[in-house]
Amino acid sequence: MKIELNDKLTHLTLAPAVGGSIANWYALATGQPLLRHNDEHAQLPGKLGCYPLAPWSNRIGEGGFDNPEGWLPLAPNSPLDPLPIHGSAWQQAWQVVSQSANEAVLEVVCDTPFAYRAEQRFRLDNGELSITLRVTHLAEKAAWHGVGLHPYFPRTPGTRLQANASQVWLSDASKLPTGLAPLPEDWDFQQLKALPERLVDNGFCQWDGHCVIEQPELGYSLECNASGADYFLLFCPPGLGFFCVEPVSHPVNAHHLAGRPGLKLLEQGQSTHLEFTLKYLPNVGAGLLAKAEDQ
Repeated sequence: MKIELNDKLTHLTLAPAVGGSIANWYALATGQPLLRHNDEHAQLPGKLGCYPLAPWSNRIGEGGFDNPEGWLPLAPNSPLDPLPIHGSAWQQAWQVVSQSANEAVLEVVCDTPFAYRAEQRFRLDNGELSITLRVTHLAEKAAWHGVGLHPYFPRTPGTRLQANASQVWLSDASKLPTGLAPLPEDWDFQQLKALPERLVDNGFCQWDGHCVIEQPELGYSLECNASGADYFLLFCPPGLGFFCVEPVSHPVNAHHLAGRPGLKLLEQGQSTHLEFTLKYLPNVGAGLLAKAEDQ
């Protein structure tokens, strides 16, 4: 079952049964995809437009992590990765709690790796998509939690990104962080810049939660803002037509970093959440040019 939401400018399709994912989001006037366009019949969250990350984001090393009550073992959970990755919420079917013309609430209750409830609220308003991901700890024993979102954006030769960050985590062959470093020139997006041609799959630190994605060849920009996310993961696979800017509450493998940065120790009934808004801004000049070329 798919959920369809609309406002005056955009259309959103949700796939609750496929990890509580967004299948597609596109502009009504042009049909342009605002997230990577997908086959709506796809049955894997990683083939869709965006999916939730809970109760952690990205990879965890060493086969698990310490909770206050002791070691919590984790097994690999994806055939594409040797390490446990992105939590468990994305691998569950979500339920529809409520739905209107422009808003929907989805929910899932999980018992792996411990009991928790996750809720996503999606809302469209005048071309702005807002997503709130909230996770509530249900187990009797406290546990460390992190949250994130994994959106996929279209990538063309002209795609440009602006996002303020001061450092980046370098990583090893297993894609776990090895240390913080200054930003390489082609990874410094304080000003709008084209995406790097080389592979990027790294976490960026001290982010202000704001980013701009310009799509001049597609005729629009996205202005994005996150709260509850001091980090973002940038994934740029060379030669493919998409990239990811993932707002997350903690760096990769934070469970094994000093001080567990960005993680929250939740007791039963306590919650943590992340909010992400994406504002569609059509390029009026590009629209006029397209109309002129059609005449």
